[in-house]
Amino acid sequence: MSQRIFKVMASDRMDGKAGGDPRFEILIVGMNGELRGKQLPSGAESKAWAGEIRLPTSTQSLDIWGDDNDDITGLSLTIGDPDGMVVADRRSLAPMPWAPEGSMQVLATMHEFDGSPSFMDPRAILASVVERYRSRGLTPVVATELEFYVMSGDWRETGRPSPPESLTYRGEPNGFQLYDMSAVDALEDYLQTLRAYAKVQGLPADATTAEFGPGQFEVNLTHRADALAAADDCLYLKRIAEQAARRHGLKSTCMAKPYSDHAGSGLHVHASIVDSQGRNILDARGGEPKLLKSVTAGLLDSMRAAQLVFAPFANSYRRFQPGSFAPVDLTWGNGHRGTAIRIPDTDGPAARIEHRVAGADANPYLLLAAILGGMLAGLDRELDPGEETTPSHTPANTTPLTHDFLSAVESFRASPFIADIFGTRYQVLYGDTKRKEAFAHLRTVSDFDYRTYLPRL
Repeated sequence: MSQRIFKVMASDRMDGKAGGDPRFEILIVGMNGELRGKQLPSGAESKAWAGEIRLPTSTQSLDIWGDDNDDITGLSLTIGDPDGMVVADRRSLAPMPWAPEGSMQVLATMHEFDGSPSFMDPRAILASVVERYRSRGLTPVVATELEFYVMSGDWRETGRPSPPESLTYRGEPNGFQLYDMSAVDALEDYLQTLRAYAKVQGLPADATTAEFGPGQFEVNLTHRADALAAADDCLYLKRIAEQAARRHGLKSTCMAKPYSDHAGSGLHVHASIVDSQGRNILDARGGEPKLLKSVTAGLLDSMRAAQLVFAPFANSYRRFQPGSFAPVDLTWGNGHRGTAIRIPDTDGPAARIEHRVAGADANPYLLLAAILGGMLAGLDRELDPGEETTPSHTPANTTPLTHDFLSAVESFRASPFIADIFGTRYQVLYGDTKRKEAFAHLRTVSDFDYRTYLPRL
């Protein structure tokens, strides 16, 4: 990934920028895709470049509540909660247009003091998978499509989400808004801020579209011949969406299913592979005709094992509903948006797969590691994806994805594929942490329980 170069003209600067002194943020990525790190005064960034920033390595073992779970992981106080080195990646250096002018942020990877990347660091996990391609003279080319909701800013007071007022009539949504330009117009101020932030940060943002749900949008990022850069872009886009919403008194969320009666939000990934001469080896016309199908089969074969990465929270499983655009079976099809793996193009440089299973809540680094790992399985041996799903034919006896969080946890914990791609130590850490979360969810009596069962039982 080439280092971003920023020339921010006066017209690109944000009106109403925060006052105060500029700052420098060095950020690491947690298990759940959250950003953690340190904020330094401007001018102190030399510490980051010199590798002098320290954080406890357990920072990357924190669960969704921020608990280090030392009782089940033994990675915090049990071993003295040791520090690691936070090694900044200059290539991810980017301005923060929502902060005082001159503020910058940079992503980093956690390292042990012997110089090796931490087994817990999601960026390091993805980098290790990309290295497997590089050792073969191959480069994965990937792009992400992120869906998210924008909602009213009073969610903390009301305890539940609601669409922005401009998309409602007497408090009710105006209806489905797929590709509806009036929905885009209604939130144009917000979207303009989002696009301006993306421009300042140098993100390769392409089309922005209104999706089905009220206040739901999708932003496409263009293809990168650097999977780590593509994941960085996706993470920065999530932060941009949130910061732009704050500026307009709104809330953005990548929660997979924030509304019971509206569409969930996905994170679709497009991927191809080029060789050392820049040729797309998935090109069925100019390359190996069977390779695209074999790679598809590798993805399908590993999908159940990796579903916990694609759907990492209890709420994630509410998105897998029959009749929705979220897939529920291990299926594939040419141009078919109801399948888990869609093949948009089979010939030429644009030949690629589209992975449609993940929710917007997925950690983009772990997501790409799982997808690229599944594609490797299809490179190593010739695999058959089975019958194609077409508009006129749905294969019988397809294997379903799970609708159950705990079942996904157990599949992840038992999988040799996961151990190979993520390492056995991370498989145990992630699996055990998510298992605790799944049991907490099962123990919680919900409003649904009270409304449905209490009056009747």
